[in-house]
Amino acid sequence: MNKGGPIIIIEDDLDDQDILTDVFKELDYKNKIIFFSDGEKALEYLTFTDVEPFIIFSDINMPKLSGIDLRAKIHENEDLRLKSIPYLFFSTSAEQKHVIDAYSKSIQGFFVKPSEYGEIKRIIKTIVSYWEACVSPNYIR
Repeated sequence: MNKGGPIIIIEDDLDDQDILTDVFKELDYKNKIIFFSDGEKALEYLTFTDVEPFIIFSDINMPKLSGIDLRAKIHENEDLRLKSIPYLFFSTSAEQKHVIDAYSKSIQGFFVKPSEYGEIKRIIKTIVSYWEACVSPNYIR
């Protein structure tokens, strides 16, 4: 895990992107924030870049490639899997089927987006603090 790498946010809702931009700006993390509006663009970036992200926050319901399908493709790709990039779902819904599917794909967390800005900020801070403190295997190409 590259703790200095960018934080990837896969979110197709522009209002949610704006809110998350404000939250990360207020929290003042040094990591670059990179948004993708669909899973296919995110997968292309992750597959063909040398950049090693710190964390991936993903919505579940997205056009072209759902969050669940994206996670499956990342998990099936040995190179991406060995990078130990934490993959978290941050979604407005938490249907039991989605939660079960997500954990069967070895995600590292499933969080429901609160409606209150302060609560979103608190959850993001908690998640990032946890992963900053976490130890992971070193990835060597």
